Amino acid sequence: MAGAKNHDYHILPPSIWPFFGSMSALVMALGAIMWMHPDAMGPGGGWVFLIGLAGVLFTMFSWWGNVINEAHAGDHTPVVQLHLRYGMILFIASEVMFFVGWFWAFFDFALFPSLLPPIDGLFPSKDIEVMNAFELPLLNTLILLCSGTTVTWAHHSLIHGDRDGLIKGLWCTIILGALFSSIQAYEYMHAPFGFGGNPYSSAFYMATGFHGFHVLVGTIFLIVNLVRAYQGHFTPRQHFGFEAAAWYWHFVDVVWLFLFVAIYVWGGWGAPVHGG
Repeated sequence: MAGAKNHDYHILPPSIWPFFGSMSALVMALGAIMWMHPDAMGPGGGWVFLIGLAGVLFTMFSWWGNVINEAHAGDHTPVVQLHLRYGMILFIASEVMFFVGWFWAFFDFALFPSLLPPIDGLFPSKDIEVMNAFELPLLNTLILLCSGTTVTWAHHSLIHGDRDGLIKGLWCTIILGALFSSIQAYEYMHAPFGFGGNPYSSAFYMATGFHGFHVLVGTIFLIVNLVRAYQGHFTPRQHFGFEAAAWYWHFVDVVWLFLFVAIYVWGGWGAPVHGG
């Protein structure tokens, strides 16, 4: 019959969300620029930024809602699921390279300080205090490692049809993620150094700050999956949404291990410890 589907691929119908999301991101970026340069561009940049952000969030909610509906309609065949996994793998690979940039900058500062321009006040004095890596940072490391086990518990429960285990594992992972973020915020409030002034503090806040943002995104990702689990979504054979969240969370865990060893332990080696 003409027009009958005789393949395993999903041909998407026309959608407004790519265009709407792109325009919203543009408005958000312009608003951020206006917000940071009020003298040159006038007031109101914050409101423009919030309007663009609202458009981006609405796009995410609506577009991913369509993806969920397509999965329920049977459009996510094994071939489509495979390609969704390829997409998530490439996304995580791009995130890996994002953090590689921060690690590269940090090691460049640490190993080749003579190559940096002689700017006054660029380097800290030898008396700069650092945070004790084996107090709150170590606690946060253990928390993230535990969260990796709980999300794996949830994944195995889902594969074996244990929805109660899935929900409990997700709850544990979300609570641990929120606890990590709370401790990180406390650590920032009591840090012995500010954002700027030397390469160590700048690299520290940029790397750990962006990691904290990824923890927040991952926690929201898991909350959405928890809501879907309560609604009866996911089956042992079709659960890409959960799988993507679990992959993302493991990526966050691995990045933190590198941050802990490179920045907290090695980066602060030999420096005076705050409160020590």
